[in-house]
Amino acid sequence: MGCDGGTIPKRHELVKGPKKVEKVDKDAELVAQWNYCTLSQEILRRPIVACELGRLYNKDAVIEFLLDKSAEKALGKAASHIKSIKNVTELRLSDNPAWEGDKGNTKGDKHDDLQRARFICPVVGLEMNGRHRFCFLRCCGCVFSERALKEIKAEVCHTCGAAFQEDDVIVLNGTKEDVEVLKTRMEERRLRAKLEKKPQGHQKLRQGSLKKPALILERKKPALLPGAQVGPTAATVSSSGSWKPRARVLVPLQ
Repeated sequence: MGCDGGTIPKRHELVKGPKKVEKVDKDAELVAQWNYCTLSQEILRRPIVACELGRLYNKDAVIEFLLDKSAEKALGKAASHIKSIKNVTELRLSDNPAWEGDKGNTKGDKHDDLQRARFICPVVGLEMNGRHRFCFLRCCGCVFSERALKEIKAEVCHTCGAAFQEDDVIVLNGTKEDVEVLKTRMEERRLRAKLEKKPQGHQKLRQGSLKKPALILERKKPALLPGAQVGPTAATVSSSGSWKPRARVLVPLQ
């Protein structure tokens, strides 16, 4: 069983140490996050949408996921917080004029520059390749670099002029801390929306009940026969001694 012929085993051959943790290539991870859909793992293509946690998707993949939420899809857990198409925002991305894509690599012998990105920040000009932090606005879907929002502070969008608040700014592919903050904001936003819907429903019911016209019951007067006149009102004495009037009797004329 070995160790014969004068061979001396070494310690690392006899003692099994802890397994080495495989390190993830950062460049490959950035390429996967910024160029591929989180659901379908296909290359991102317009229309591109983002969820409230800052993940990127193809809009077609999100629609297919909402129509067919089968348990067999392992990647569906990453989008379990998407309940409807309203939970995602279609992004307005600015193309990078320096990006050629696969046009110049027809023979397959050209090196792909991973630093080159398809989209850039329309204000500062930084490329959206994962090296710089980017964010988008929920109100309009415009995408900017975080540096642009910090350097040019404004309460309106730099591209379309739509007004936004701090809650509308969502970081794209942020860190774990960023995702936790965005998740807390998402839950608070959805809870607030539910509470706002309930009073409106009760108010509509109340308004509907007030608008209903009240029914007024009118007593129909008896029709007089031709040649008849109204006779005197008769009365009877009850057992308690009180008088009770009877209905008027129509007496025909002779």
